[in-house]
Amino acid sequence: MKTDIASYVDQIVLPKKDSHKGENGRVLVIGGSKLFHAAPFWSACMASKIVDMVHFSSPTMENNELMRVRAKEKFWEGIVVAWEDVEHYIQEDDCILIGPGMTRQDARFQKIDASENTGAIVNELLKKYPEKKWVVDGGALQEVDPLLLNKNMIVTPNRREQEGLEKKTGFRLQDLGFKTGVTILSKGQVDVITCGKERIEIGGGRDGMTKGGCGDVLAGLVAGLYAKSPALSACVVASQVNKLAGQELEKKLGVFYSASELIGEGQKQLGKITRYGTL
Repeated sequence: MKTDIASYVDQIVLPKKDSHKGENGRVLVIGGSKLFHAAPFWSACMASKIVDMVHFSSPTMENNELMRVRAKEKFWEGIVVAWEDVEHYIQEDDCILIGPGMTRQDARFQKIDASENTGAIVNELLKKYPEKKWVVDGGALQEVDPLLLNKNMIVTPNRREQEGLEKKTGFRLQDLGFKTGVTILSKGQVDVITCGKERIEIGGGRDGMTKGGCGDVLAGLVAGLYAKSPALSACVVASQVNKLAGQELEKKLGVFYSASELIGEGQKQLGKITRYGTL
């Protein structure tokens, strides 16, 4: 059923007037590959609008170089960290987003980047740090062991990824939330958000949001909000903000906009929604 989101907006933790650098959230984005190098950049840029610090790391050093040399020309709000140091930042940061741009078990991609083993990387880290706040997205979501999911985690599947999770577990979406405690944001024309106990539907958005990168922007929104706020509220507000941003861009540009433009509009809509409670 559709829900008034005002109560969820109220649970979003905003910076205090007397706070200091680092106290309003730190997010680590793990992602990217030789093929999909832009995805984690969109996520990191969106998260940087919300929290005090964003760190980025990739298991593929080539991708780190690409991020450092090219993307850093525009991305001034974050820090690229070496993969060998990633566990230090997992321990220190408030929330970890893993998966944007990571390769998946698909013969087309394995030929391009056979050195990466997304499943092994993702499952090892989730198993080692189950108490951390995780947002599992993209390639990581397609390779995750569902038995590792718990109440500290958020998953953000699209329709195909949701079907994959349900096939792996034998549970339907809401039952998976009941079973594991994980919070699920299922993306579509109507986003469905559930942790088993509640089910919230967020409609809106427009046709232009089928473009590559829009889901990565949403993942960055979720991670940025989840750094300091409850999982369910982070998902509900992120979904609403992303939908509103798409609607506003369509008014100005029709369906001809990019994920980068969605970031800027998402920032504006987040500011409005946290000031006024709902739109």
